[in-house]
Amino acid sequence: MTTHVFIDGAAGTTGLEIRERLTGRTEFTLITLDDAQRKDATARRAALNEADVVILCLPDDAAREAVALIDNDRTRVIDASTAHRTAPGWVYGLPEITGHAQVAGASRVSNPGCYSTGFIALVAPLVRAGLVAPETPLTCNAVSGYSGGGKAMIAEFESGTAPTAWRTYALSLAHKHVPEMQAHCGLAHAPLFAPSVANLNRGMIVEVPLHLSALPGRPTPESLLEAWLHAYAGSPIVQVVQDFDEATLTIERLSACDRMELFLFAGKDGAQARLVAALDNLGKGASGAAVQNLNILSGLNETAGLKL
Repeated sequence: MTTHVFIDGAAGTTGLEIRERLTGRTEFTLITLDDAQRKDATARRAALNEADVVILCLPDDAAREAVALIDNDRTRVIDASTAHRTAPGWVYGLPEITGHAQVAGASRVSNPGCYSTGFIALVAPLVRAGLVAPETPLTCNAVSGYSGGGKAMIAEFESGTAPTAWRTYALSLAHKHVPEMQAHCGLAHAPLFAPSVANLNRGMIVEVPLHLSALPGRPTPESLLEAWLHAYAGSPIVQVVQDFDEATLTIERLSACDRMELFLFAGKDGAQARLVAALDNLGKGASGAAVQNLNILSGLNETAGLKL
């Protein structure tokens, strides 16, 4: 018995990469609509309700509209938009943090944001272990490839008209990923988030600097590392890398890969640390995560079809 899957928004970057990962997999049958049908409300509603699992690769408002069109209690949803990442009744689709059983039993799964995936993977285990207090003000610096910025940004960089090799953005301090970063780490304060985009297609580095000597209990770098090793023990997707030469840590490290790697760099006196996550903004940061969640919902090996 195969699982019938409808990717709503299959023509976008995330949708295309999901479809690529499902190509040749006999466990799934894709429900597809041609260009005319995608604009036909009746055809779209039928596809949404025919599917066992719907994956939404849409803007937020369109994603909410799509969920409202599902009028049965059988179809399960994975939403790759921002619309439901902190919504009641939705399970956050970062199984390494939320729990595989919780994702497997969910009817509504919100796929995490790319930056959020790195930040939450770094911070949530430390908060849960009592090493970082929920009241701690945190900063997050990150850089992504331009493929996560939507059609306009992709066109700008690929046309050769982008004015720079790197630029910061979200200077209003209101980036759409911040609410999920705060909520799913259990933080009392929103992190100060400083994202940027580089002039390359894909790849991502997310960093959280910590003044360990200023934290209650003065946690050691070794205690942080131990919390990560415990949280991700046995994970085939999230790996804690030790004894790493920092000179080779580049944004392209996990480009076109669905794995995520975590690094801890600390000064010799242990007073400060830099927590770093490397991932692909379209892999574990988007399409790879959606396929991982689809596998879990379908009772399959979570790594099936992934690029590890």
